[in-house]
Amino acid sequence: MAERMTIRIAQRSDAAALARMNGELIRDEGHRNPMSVAELEARMAKWLEGEYQAVLFEEDGTALGYALFKREPEWIYLRQFYVERGRRRRGLGREALGRLRAEFWRDAPRVRLEVLVGNAAGIAFWRAVGFRDYALTMELEPNKGNP
Repeated sequence: MAERMTIRIAQRSDAAALARMNGELIRDEGHRNPMSVAELEARMAKWLEGEYQAVLFEEDGTALGYALFKREPEWIYLRQFYVERGRRRRGLGREALGRLRAEFWRDAPRVRLEVLVGNAAGIAFWRAVGFRDYALTMELEPNKGNP
């Protein structure tokens, strides 16, 4: 566990670092998002200037991960949650989530997130920290063996 982990609200100037980590998150979870890091940075900057808030997890000034979320009337929507690849499976994600709940989401009745069904590691992590299945999103793509 990161004993000296700090947590801070990300600023517009953090968009490039957040975009780099977002690109790694996209690859790690098997998402089909084709955006380049430059495109991810522009999108992140727009989100940070709008309704989303990002929080960086750091140790000695080095980014360990981040969370991107927005407040809805009945829940927090956790859009992205990332821990650097070399820092996983050490309790950092659990600690970061606990800090988010204690410091940023105290008054939220619930937290919602989405996990790709093929992301077994992500599903296992979220279940291990107390999340439960609520909904399943399904898609139908044209001409993919459909009747």
